[in-house]
Amino acid sequence: MNRTRVGLGFDLHRLAEGRPCILGGIELPHPTGPVGHSDGDAVLHAVADAVLGAAGLDDLGTLFPDTDPDGEGADSRQLLGACWERVVAEGWTLGNLDVVIATEGPRIAPHRAAMRASIASLLGIDETCVNVKGKSLEGLGALAGGTGVAVQAIVLLERAS
Repeated sequence: MNRTRVGLGFDLHRLAEGRPCILGGIELPHPTGPVGHSDGDAVLHAVADAVLGAAGLDDLGTLFPDTDPDGEGADSRQLLGACWERVVAEGWTLGNLDVVIATEGPRIAPHRAAMRASIASLLGIDETCVNVKGKSLEGLGALAGGTGVAVQAIVLLERAS
């Protein structure tokens, strides 16, 4: 049996005027925010898919489909918590997590520390096990001009003793 496993998560959301800008479990001051069935927190969605994938479990969309009216406006912190409970129940602990947020919407750098603390708290791990980086799109691609946010997360899970 594998003692370590790697998982990759990806999520993408359009940004729209008047939506709260919730990323990494915190609200950022910005005139646009992610659009989604839930609160649209692309960071926590990517993290959830990364931990679920590493544990060999169903993905976030299967567990919480956007066709379920009960999930409308759901708090992604609660969704990640439910996913993490499943992963822990399978006997896994988190070694480390690395997140890249690509957007020309809100600036990520001023909020990195708060996002790291938020994610670490949600997973019950030390902040030193979580890294968050923001990347500008340099005016290229479909998300240029601040129209969206794309997030990749990679996680290392270790078999609990």
